[in-house]
Amino acid sequence: MIVAAPAAKDRVKFNVGGRIFETTSTTLANAGRDSFFGPLFDENQSAGGGEFFIDRNPDCFAVVLDLLRTGDLNIPPNIPERLLYREASFYGVLDHVRSAKWGPFDGNRLRYSKSISGTAPGDGTAIRAAPDGGCAVAHGSIVHVYDWMLSEEHPPLTLDHQRVNDVIWVDPENLAVSACERLGRGDGGLGLFNKTSGRLRFKFQVTHDNQVKSFTAGALATAQNPNHRIFSSCKGRSNEYGIGVWDQFTGKQVDFFYESPGWSLGDADRLQWLEERNCLLVATLFPRKDNCYISLLDFRTKDMVWSWSDVGAPMTVDERRVRDGIAMEGNNAICVVNEYEDLGFMDLRMNGGAIRWSSRSRLIMKGRMPDDEPCYPKLALHDGGQLFSSMNDCISVFCGPDMVMTSRLRRGYGGSICDFSIGGDRLFALHSEENVFDVWECPPPPVI
Repeated sequence: MIVAAPAAKDRVKFNVGGRIFETTSTTLANAGRDSFFGPLFDENQSAGGGEFFIDRNPDCFAVVLDLLRTGDLNIPPNIPERLLYREASFYGVLDHVRSAKWGPFDGNRLRYSKSISGTAPGDGTAIRAAPDGGCAVAHGSIVHVYDWMLSEEHPPLTLDHQRVNDVIWVDPENLAVSACERLGRGDGGLGLFNKTSGRLRFKFQVTHDNQVKSFTAGALATAQNPNHRIFSSCKGRSNEYGIGVWDQFTGKQVDFFYESPGWSLGDADRLQWLEERNCLLVATLFPRKDNCYISLLDFRTKDMVWSWSDVGAPMTVDERRVRDGIAMEGNNAICVVNEYEDLGFMDLRMNGGAIRWSSRSRLIMKGRMPDDEPCYPKLALHDGGQLFSSMNDCISVFCGPDMVMTSRLRRGYGGSICDFSIGGDRLFALHSEENVFDVWECPPPPVI
């Protein structure tokens, strides 16, 4: 298609590393005002018919310019991706590159992208997706942090070289790591780290009867609204069993919800903050405990406002054991899964109600979890309303009001999936063997 030549005042000329490029201010506007090209939109920054000189790589600039023109990312084979990403970061268009590499998250459009082999001597135990598309993987007492390009690790994290129980991204630059207590030393507990430097910013403390106590920190959750809090299940040597709460910015303890007799909070497997209800879900599950306990805690009133347990329930068949649970606020329900990947639902509007097991969610090819690979099913919920469940070496996607299975993700390498996580428009699946994790992405939308 032939178009009229742009007005002279709309044309912009660059000399990049000795190579001349000519474009329009309309094209450069696609980069946004916060980019390198933003100041060019100001009249007093005009080149006055001349050209702007940039002492950077001209081949990469050509790719960036083409991306701004078409929205499509085409990387010639002679340009290393890391070099392009470095140059895109300089021009302030790294987000444009990421958006062009993979599309918005949809479980039914996910495609296998790559597998990453870890460097730790042992198998991984937990994986957490970062907001920017990177991830963190826990191996024993070490947490390995990968940038979004997955080609380079940041410095590894360790909290007093104690076994890591959970990891959570507080924001794109900082992670909280929970670890086991080391008796008599005060080691372990909970710490906040900077992902880039690996530096421990501060350790979170538990105070009981005006004394600082050592503790084992377990499951983690964060709440950005209203007060930027970090939650952790806690086990101490006296009666510091419960849920600790700290300020994300200062590291100061601001609350503690003590475990009541006959219930379980300090051994929790999962914590989840529910923004609409302003409550925290706490789930302690089999086999960590002989029975399962799921509750919602309101820290404003220090009340347990919803609870369910299988204590006293008849256990005639082992398949009814709950292995994981997650709240679905939009459905007023808590979804649970057993070892056969049957989904069950409990109504949040009815305290202590029975589980409604859904046969529609059952896989066509079911199979009990292998005895020699105790990777229990895990659940995850995406903002778009899709539910994900891992079982053996695959992940199932469930959609719709009845949560019907619509697709499965599977790779044959690495053994059973011991953990998975969704974030940054990616899904990461950590395998129990071979110290490897898979990356799943959605293809970018077609450029029209």
